[in-house]
Amino acid sequence: MYRYKKKKTFRFKKFLTAIILMILASVATIILYNMYLDIDISQELYGSTEISAERLDAKISAETEEEKTIEDIVEEVNKSVVGISKIKNAGNSVFLSNSTEELGLGSGIIVAQDGYILTNWHVAGDKYSNCYITLENGKIYNGTVKWANSDLDLAIVKISAKGLDYANLGDSDNIRVGQDVFAIGNPIGFEFQRTVTSGIISAKERTIKLEENEVAYYMEDLIQTDATINPGNSGGPLITKQGEVIGINTVKITTAEGIGFAVPINIIKPIIENFTKNGDFEEPTLGIYGFDNKAIGYLNSEVDFDSGVYVAQININGPSDKTGLKVGDIIVSIDGNNINKMTELRNYIYTKKPEEKVTLKIIRNNREMEIEVILGKIN
Repeated sequence: MYRYKKKKTFRFKKFLTAIILMILASVATIILYNMYLDIDISQELYGSTEISAERLDAKISAETEEEKTIEDIVEEVNKSVVGISKIKNAGNSVFLSNSTEELGLGSGIIVAQDGYILTNWHVAGDKYSNCYITLENGKIYNGTVKWANSDLDLAIVKISAKGLDYANLGDSDNIRVGQDVFAIGNPIGFEFQRTVTSGIISAKERTIKLEENEVAYYMEDLIQTDATINPGNSGGPLITKQGEVIGINTVKITTAEGIGFAVPINIIKPIIENFTKNGDFEEPTLGIYGFDNKAIGYLNSEVDFDSGVYVAQININGPSDKTGLKVGDIIVSIDGNNINKMTELRNYIYTKKPEEKVTLKIIRNNREMEIEVILGKIN
């Protein structure tokens, strides 16, 4: 009986030992497996122990993107570049010395698949006016100007079409002087449509004075480029090497070579977003006309200020009239957001709606004041 119990106890110990060994083996296997998962295989690929799996994926993606040539990118963007004319049959405009004036030729860029097109005001005309849009495939559509601003020289045209190739919009606030850019458009007429010229960003935040019919006006915050821009390029895109639109070609200095300008794309983004989401845009306004410290030198050399926007005009019976705001005030912030340019002020206003209230911080006679304004609507 004693020997039987001893033998049974020995077998039980053997069995228990086997179970423990199996458990230990399983734990060891799990630990080794997890250690294997944590090994960064990118060490062998790139010789670095610090590249994570996520960074490796990003690196591979970036290398794949770099394989796209400039030719590929331009070909892709060209699908969204259109011709714009005030008459349906543009004809052989190359034989006309003033074809852009006679035929109203210009360019545009599709910014939404359902037919919204961005161009210049001086190409498309005022709000509710009509023009003709020629797509890359040769189809011609009737276009209606849904929004236009002569101060910015920008307009948005709508055609009845769906599923269109549209451009990717970049960030014009992060561009750099010396950066490679490409201008696309119809420099003389439709027979030279989608001509591509290359250059660099020569300068940023340019303010220029223009005169037409003995009336002077000013354009601010422009991108200067040496990429060739001719009259028919107006309204076409200025793009980066990645194919992103950072500006809309608008004007060329005719007295010098290699000096052209584009309106930064960020100015118009809030309006495009409203149209694509809501199908409309109610343009809010402060009812003032102002200048930054770069433009004020053209108007009054005795006015001197470092930052903010100088109030040059207040529209009678406009939103800012009778609020206490005066000509000569310097607007330094709106709703707590500092501003140094009229475009910054306009950009913020475009994020609002008519009838909304904004608070302006102004400087008058070296004293800070706050003035509330209920935004009006531009019809």
